[in-house]
Amino acid sequence: MSWTSREIHLAERPTGYPDDKTWASVTAEVPAPAAGEFVVEVDHISLDPAMRGWLNDVRSYIPPVKLGAPMRALCTATVIASAHPEFAVGDAVVGTFGVRERAVSDGRGVTKIDLDAASAPTWLGALGMPGMTAYFGLTDIGRAQPGDTVVVSAAAGAVGSVVAQLAKAMGCRVIGIAGGPDKVAWLKEIGVDEAIDYKAENVLKRLRQIAPDGIDVYFDNVGGQILDAALANLRRGARVVICGAISTYNDPTLAEGPRRYMSLLVFRASMTGFVVFDYEDRYPEAVEAIAGMIGDGRMVARETVLEGGVDAFPDALLGLYRGVNTGKLVLKV
Repeated sequence: MSWTSREIHLAERPTGYPDDKTWASVTAEVPAPAAGEFVVEVDHISLDPAMRGWLNDVRSYIPPVKLGAPMRALCTATVIASAHPEFAVGDAVVGTFGVRERAVSDGRGVTKIDLDAASAPTWLGALGMPGMTAYFGLTDIGRAQPGDTVVVSAAAGAVGSVVAQLAKAMGCRVIGIAGGPDKVAWLKEIGVDEAIDYKAENVLKRLRQIAPDGIDVYFDNVGGQILDAALANLRRGARVVICGAISTYNDPTLAEGPRRYMSLLVFRASMTGFVVFDYEDRYPEAVEAIAGMIGDGRMVARETVLEGGVDAFPDALLGLYRGVNTGKLVLKV
């Protein structure tokens, strides 16, 4: 038996924002699984800021997507045929299957998930890569402690919202930065102590007002001017966690670097980047902690789920950079 699969392939590397020339929509054949393989039917596709970086043919922590290949994406899926001893028909799984309807896998990098414990979109959000990123970035890189003042940019996003709630549960004072009154209101709902609307407020001045003694941990997801504002408000011994820089990902030229980096010297602070894949052997630790918080009500896992299937992917990806999501952005297949 074989199947067909609608897929989105990388046709051309973009300059600036991806457009219609970036993508090709194709129909591919999916063969029956060979020994040690299984076939999945994708049900949800993760939309992540890092996807833009994967389109560039530059050296990075992961190879770029190849021209003519399916767009890389983490997905939840259901096994529909199997010749693999560890995966049975009907199993719910998560893996990097790509932007397509069906795929063949040999099981590497694929994990079974429990849909009774959480919905599929949550396994791409708080219990998925964003949650892992938030957990290890805050605990291992940020070394957050009770009583710390923790500032999070893109605080209403997939990673930022988990960081904010983890920090609150640890006994930190949390300041979230987000765009728009609705996102600011939601941050207050989930327990953030102070929320700054960067679209309507001067972030630099507002941070000085509400954190006059400085910031202990700044968890950066956006880069640019907001990173500079945080650097200007550090406390001695502060830790700046470089998770991402979504404000610069689509710049056609190299973005200007931080102007206030000398604050790291003045305040004896550190600024450290990290990649969540380095913590793969500890993912169960983070899943257990976050699942426990969701279960007892200390964390709200929120997803924005878009409809339209794989052909809606190009526009859905652009929506991520427009900030259409609160929490994790997911495309339903």
